[in-house]
Amino acid sequence: MFDIRLIRLDFRLIHGQVITKWFGQITGNEIVIIDDDLSQDDFMASIYEMSAPVGSKVRVYSVVQAIEKMNDETFAQGKVLVLFKNVDQVYKAYSHGFKIDELQIGGLGSAPGRINVYGPITLNDHDASLLKHMSDNGTEIYLQQVPEEAKMSFKKVLEKYNFNLE
Repeated sequence: MFDIRLIRLDFRLIHGQVITKWFGQITGNEIVIIDDDLSQDDFMASIYEMSAPVGSKVRVYSVVQAIEKMNDETFAQGKVLVLFKNVDQVYKAYSHGFKIDELQIGGLGSAPGRINVYGPITLNDHDASLLKHMSDNGTEIYLQQVPEEAKMSFKKVLEKYNFNLE
């Protein structure tokens, strides 16, 4: 039996803020990373496994594996933090049936064509379009780096910035 306590989108995946702030706040005992590329890279997956707090477990799944594991109820055990590295992966999981009622965006790095929308969180037109589709279909999306920081609604981001939405 598992209880997903937080679904977070953060290009850094497991790092200091995630471990010291979020994982502790949800009193988690498992971290599930859903990323097609990372699921094929045993070496990098092992680095993330070693980065987790002592006594916690890290699982790394592709999107397809995550959906299969959800369906056969072997996804995780206990209180779970789910991490995605980028918008494409979270949208792929969502569109393939991974239930996401609420999505926290905590870190999306800068690159050409990306707009800084909240702290170090950046979006481009493509990401904004995918997230808008999820939001329009009932997923509550907000931006928040750390628990002490106020949440910024994704809808407010769309109001403030002029993204070219597909």
